[in-house]
Parts: sequence; structure tokens; C-alpha cells
Amino acid sequence: MKLGLVCALAGMLLGGAGAAQQAADAVAPEAAAGIGAVAQSPAVAGALASKAAGQPVEARRWMVAAANPLAVEAGAAILARGGSAADAMVAVQAVLGLVEPQSSGLGGGAFLVWHDAATGRLITLDGRETAPLAARPTLFQDENGEPLKFFDAVVGGRSVGTPGTPALLEEAHRRWGRMPWPALFADAIRLADEGFAVSPRLAGLVRRDAERLARFPATAAYFLPGGAPLQAGDRLRNPAYAATLRALARGGARAFYSGEIAADIVRTVRTAPGNPGVLSALDLALYEVRERDPVCVAYRVFEVCGMGPPSSGALTVGQILGMLNHYDLAALGPDSAESWRLIGDASRLAFADRGRYMADSDFVPMPVAGLVDPAYLEARAALLVGDDALPEVAPGRPDWDHAAMWADDEAIEFPSTSHISIVDGHGNVLSMTTTIENAFGSRLMVRGFLLNNELTDFSFRTHRDGVPIANRLEPGKRPRSSMAPTIVLRDGRPALAIGSPGGSRIIGYVAQAIIAWADWGMDVQQAVAMPHRVNRFGRYDIEAGPGAEALKSELEALGYEVLVGEMNSGLHAIEIGDGLKGGADPRREGIALGE
Repeated sequence: MKLGLVCALAGMLLGGAGAAQQAADAVAPEAAAGIGAVAQSPAVAGALASKAAGQPVEARRWMVAAANPLAVEAGAAILARGGSAADAMVAVQAVLGLVEPQSSGLGGGAFLVWHDAATGRLITLDGRETAPLAARPTLFQDENGEPLKFFDAVVGGRSVGTPGTPALLEEAHRRWGRMPWPALFADAIRLADEGFAVSPRLAGLVRRDAERLARFPATAAYFLPGGAPLQAGDRLRNPAYAATLRALARGGARAFYSGEIAADIVRTVRTAPGNPGVLSALDLALYEVRERDPVCVAYRVFEVCGMGPPSSGALTVGQILGMLNHYDLAALGPDSAESWRLIGDASRLAFADRGRYMADSDFVPMPVAGLVDPAYLEARAALLVGDDALPEVAPGRPDWDHAAMWADDEAIEFPSTSHISIVDGHGNVLSMTTTIENAFGSRLMVRGFLLNNELTDFSFRTHRDGVPIANRLEPGKRPRSSMAPTIVLRDGRPALAIGSPGGSRIIGYVAQAIIAWADWGMDVQQAVAMPHRVNRFGRYDIEAGPGAEALKSELEALGYEVLVGEMNSGLHAIEIGDGLKGGADPRREGIALGE
């Protein structure tokens, strides 16, 4: 009943199943991946056709956009039954942990931004992982005090932080849920029991990471059955994950953070061959979701809001846009090298501040207000005046009532992660970015889900030239993140929900999409699909494709080093106006569905 309803609604919205299926057949395998058992449904076919045609999905009452069609359909079914955005998010995340386990799941963490229709409040919840109490700042250094190589630190128990996602799911449902908690796991349990079709994207990632996945028996048995990597189209069952979800459905998050599941997590981390970790049962028992103050910055007629520390996402996106607020990007347009000079150097200045000041504000004092103060951003924007790339950038001196200074960070963030945007029929808006950090996280699998490697988002160094680094590892601390779940307001009302995976490039992806939508008149599908141009630390990274070489020459003439290559974002956006318009990144397999 629920699937038929969603399919029929999507068919009406998108011009019927026949036309939708014909267009969907032209979608590249990568974009169409992960459809599995619902490959022929009008809902999925129509959404894929819309994405392939570069058109947003339109709806009137509710919408969900996420990284896999099976997960989106699970969320859409909840919304079609009157559930809230929080209800739908739980269903979406439960399925994502099954069908794209390399990106997010119960063993990871997330940040959630919520606009409440009843109160008009904007609320942000921090479900970020925490460092174990037994962790020491030198955890990722060798016997000589030098940083470990990245994958020497990642693979195994050493990199595992206390997971936050199960607690965040429960907290969001406690605050805003409308449907019974157990019902939200039904689709994920069914898919785990019956199996789903492995997507080309998942199969390709397994193949590329096979050597690391093979190090741990439980992980190898799942992803490398019989010693061979999973193939696209294979039917993959996960009864262990189904059992874990049943335990959550019956016992809530307590079933994860105590008892047999918790004991298995701790045992797996602490006995990981070659690279054991220090996570304990006490770390799991003490974990708490934190409500944080949102960070908001004015941009044109909008207010761009997101997650504050320990995320650097909203602060850095906000700084970029706050500086660019002083320049007429609309007049310059998206094809102007001058637009990209301004965007690129604003990003470099923001990343300089990020590396110096941003970390978990529960552990280190942070000049949060000073970093986004309009007067400070105007002064930083004045540095952009000129004709060429800035020869160098340095952190600024925002107003701060604290005397401490920090050394610059050098934490590594590799792209993985997933993003969910939802608007429900009650007017609530949710934007949530969720992750296990690197693809496949620590590569440790417990009871059907992978454990994160989130601790490697800390700086491996503790000091530089005797000055402490703000994002150094400390017991109980949450590592700095680039995740940037965002809700854009106009006159106090939600106008856009957006976010992306992509490591530290998340910040550039989200800022660029907002500029494309707000300044250049692009709809949400055009904004998430446009070629990426990201500058974090001086080098300009340009997405390969038509026009890339021409822009490369122009930016090189302005003084930038330029690298052209693949840039794998996963933007999911919903525009909220007279109706709803959804956009899904064509670089991945996600879709948007609505009624």
C-alpha cells in the first residue's frame, strides 16, 4: 500500500511511468546504481529521469532527498503516512547503513539541523563521535613523536571513536517523532533479511579497498565472500544487521550502548589485530547527544544557518559567504574567472581561520562570534580587492575575549559521508550529514555494521613550535568536522535545505551550490550538478568536464596552481517556496521524491 501510493504520486508528478522509465534508461550506470528491488517503480524511474534531464523534482506537501533510492523510498513511505521529518530520517539512515555502508551507519556520527514549524526555532544536534577516555594526545604518533601515516592510523581499532548516530536517531525521534519508533526500522529490516542488489558504486569501492577489507575476518566474509569482491547486481543479505535493528527497535539506543552489542563493539576495537584501540564500555555508557547553538550568517537577502563547533562547516561556509557578500557575483556570473578568483580566495582566507581556531569548543575556547562578526568579515573581504590570486593567506585576528593562541592544524579528511534533506507535511525541515569518515571507516565490522575511523579527524600533531593545536586529540573530545548541514532562511522561513559529503571539500561544495542558487538563478538541480571549483589551501581543484581546460588557463593566468580531476560530491537539496523542488547530485546514486 505505502509503496504503491508513493509510486503513483511520483508518477503523476513526473509525467507518468512510461516517459519516466524511458528517460531513466539513459541514466549512466553510476547514477542509476543501487536501485535494487524497486528499479522499475515509477517513483524511482521518474526521479532518475528528472535527474538525468537536469530538472528538479517538484512536490507540494513533502519531500526527501538522500543518497540511495532504497533509502529515499523508505523515508517517502514514512512521510506519505503522515510521519515527521525526524521519523523519515530514522528510516532513511537505517537503510543507508545497509545499502551504502561505506559512508554512514550505526557505527558513526552525524550533525542535524532542524527548523521547527510549530515554534519557528532552529535547533542543531551534535551526534559527533567522542574520543575514548583512555585516548592520549599522542595516539597517532610513533615512538619518535612523528605522525603515523594516514592508513596506518585508520585501519583497525586505534581510530574508532564512540559512535553517536544511534543516540542522535533516538533524540531526534524523542523531540519530533510522530510515528512509533519500532515502525521506522521495518523497511531496513526487511531489506537486510531479504537482500538488496549491490550497486555499481558499492561494488567499485569494495574492489578498490579489497586489501584493507581483507584484514579482518568479519569484514572480509561480508564484502569479499569466498575471497572475491562483491559484484554489482549481487544479492546481498545482512541478517546480523537485521538483528541489530530489531534490538534497537525493541530497546531503543540503550540496546546499542549497553549489553551484548556494546560488549561486541568494545571487544572488536580492543582486539583488532595489529592496531587495537582503547574504546571502553564506559565510553559507550557515557555518550550524549549535545544541543548546540546554530551558526547563522547573512548572505544577500538570506540567512545561512548550520552546525557550530565541533563542526567547522557552518563557520567556514559562513565566512566565505560573508566575505563574498561585499561583491556582486550575480553581475559577474558563473563563467567569469573573476567570480572564481573571489570565491577561491575567500575560501582560502576562511580555511586559514579554520586551521587556526576551529575545534571542539567544549575543550578549547573559540572566537565563534568573532569569526562571523560582520565587521571582521568586511575587513577580511577587503583583502580580496585586486586582480590576481592572493600570494599568501594567513589567519585573521577576530575579536576574542581569550588570551590563548593556537598553532595551525594539519588534520586529514578523506571524502566519504552522506547527506539527507527532508521537508515533511507539517512544515518541518531537516538537514543532516552523517558519516563513518573514510570509506568503510576503520574496516572493522560488528553485528552487521562498520565502525568509524573518526579519531583521525583530529590533528596527529599536538603542538607546532611549542604552540598547542586546537584540534589535538584529548579524552572525551569530539574531532573537528567539515560536515555542513545547512538550512537557508528568508524572512525567518526556510528557503533551502542542503548539504554534502566530501571531506574538507564539503565546505566548498555547499558554498558553491548556495551561490549558484542565490546569485546565479540556478534551480536546485542545476546548482548541485554544476562543475565544482574548490580552493582550500592555495591550489585550485577543478572538476574535469566541458570548459574545465579553458577555466584552468584563466585561473593559472591569475596566479593559481590548478589541478583538474574527479570531484565526488553528494549534494542533496530541497528548495522551499510556493512548493518544493528537490535536487540530487548526478555524481552519485541518490534521488529526491515528494508528494
